[in-house]
Amino acid sequence: MNDECKAELQKAVEASKGKTLRELFAKDPARARKFTLSAAGWTLDYSKNLVDRQVMGHLMAMARAAGLAVEIERMFTGERINATENRAVLHTALRNVDPEAQVFVDGRDVMPDVRKTLDRMEEFSIKVRTGKWRGFTGKRIRHVVNIGIGGSDLGPAMASVALTPYSKRSIKCHFVSNVDPTHLAETLRAVKPAETLFIVASKTFTTQETMSNAEAARSWLVERLGDRGAVAKHFVAVSTAAEEVERFGIDTENMFGFWDWVGGRYSLPSAIGLSLMISIGPRNFRKMLKGYSRMDRHFRTAPFERNMPVVLALLGILYSNGYGAQSYAVLPYDQYLSRLSAYLQQLDMESNGKCVDKDGRPVCCDTGPVVWGEPGTNGQHAFYQLLHQGTRFVPCDFIGECRTHNPVGDLHDKLMANFFAQTQALAFGKTADECRAEGVPEGLVPFKTFEGNRPTNTLLADELTPETFGALVALYEHKVFVQGVVWNIYSFDQWGVQLGKVLAKGVLSDLTGERQSFSQDASTNALIERYRKVLGRTRR
Repeated sequence: MNDECKAELQKAVEASKGKTLRELFAKDPARARKFTLSAAGWTLDYSKNLVDRQVMGHLMAMARAAGLAVEIERMFTGERINATENRAVLHTALRNVDPEAQVFVDGRDVMPDVRKTLDRMEEFSIKVRTGKWRGFTGKRIRHVVNIGIGGSDLGPAMASVALTPYSKRSIKCHFVSNVDPTHLAETLRAVKPAETLFIVASKTFTTQETMSNAEAARSWLVERLGDRGAVAKHFVAVSTAAEEVERFGIDTENMFGFWDWVGGRYSLPSAIGLSLMISIGPRNFRKMLKGYSRMDRHFRTAPFERNMPVVLALLGILYSNGYGAQSYAVLPYDQYLSRLSAYLQQLDMESNGKCVDKDGRPVCCDTGPVVWGEPGTNGQHAFYQLLHQGTRFVPCDFIGECRTHNPVGDLHDKLMANFFAQTQALAFGKTADECRAEGVPEGLVPFKTFEGNRPTNTLLADELTPETFGALVALYEHKVFVQGVVWNIYSFDQWGVQLGKVLAKGVLSDLTGERQSFSQDASTNALIERYRKVLGRTRR
């Protein structure tokens, strides 16, 4: 964050503090209308934030001081903005639905390859869904098991749940990511080998967790079907490592590639989404891409004051750096979005959990807030007590839809009544005088008083569809990007995931070798020694 950004943020904080939402709404009856935006099928009401026109003006000036407009264009036009890995960042090209669009990286248009891969995914998905692709014994595929980790798992796993109403119910999707053998074992207990297709998602086909699970799944399949040749009919790959894929036993005709300018946590619209396309079908998958594209277009072209990702990002910075908020909660009032918070944890915390700026110097402010949440109304009976009356300052995003896919009595009305009421309660609270007027005994007044003034954003769509889902994911992607620009950090690398994985290799040899080396630190040595003792791998 440069000095000009800091100055504008400080002005915004000074203009914001001391305001109460009760006063702001009382002064301006049109406040809700003025602080509401619409884009790509979503409405954002941010009127229940500690802002007015003056505060928002300073936040917008901060974005301009950070050179946000230039950085947006650099991303969309394929410049190598991921400088530490010398890569372009072009997940937006994956969902560019304009048939005439050209997007260049180093002078080469990438769109023909994007369209070709999408067409190949569609052709394969149709074969699986219609039964033209059959397993080794001639049976139809009834189960799809996606084996990946991180971005190769969280995106399609979250989307598969979110878009369940659009899925082919006769094909069940499963997702295995954890190298804990329980994850794979419990999944394999739920499927039949002759009816299962495994999708192994690893760009290099060397990712330890993914390949360990894939090799175990292969052994399970071969043992039960009695022929190693069965692998070619039950395994496909999302990878670019043709030799490794072929060595594994997968026909490279059934390998779907993606590119180094696609970060894992942004890769759902790529071949990483193959399991999702099989589930919901190519038509709905393309509708999802259209939703992504609509939000991309809005982000690229809308003025900052009317730009939904920009507004969300700047509000987040106001609370993170101005009010000291360490986290924010994402609270979808839709059971289909039950995995959204987990997905956004990776998107936000892996992107912006950085302690040095683009010049390699320590950052001057907090970055990367903790992201957490649960679907309503479950969360109301878990952690909302802290949101309403706790000492922690936690801004919240509430996400809901006007229509449900499952109209059962008045349940959806009750759900949405809670959805609207919670933002109201967080914003306005209840004063001591209001408690007394309700006849609350004086001794209980302090316990039944709600401070209010807790900021929330409300995101509302007509219905959760492939299009609105794609737009919602793109909204948060661009929000995270904007915050990275203002903080002057690189949002598209993730060096922090490497160190523990490297150290694990040395630890593994100590766990499994004939002798323990005792080359780790004292604590780790002692823990390894205890582990070996329990397993009977005594020191020799």
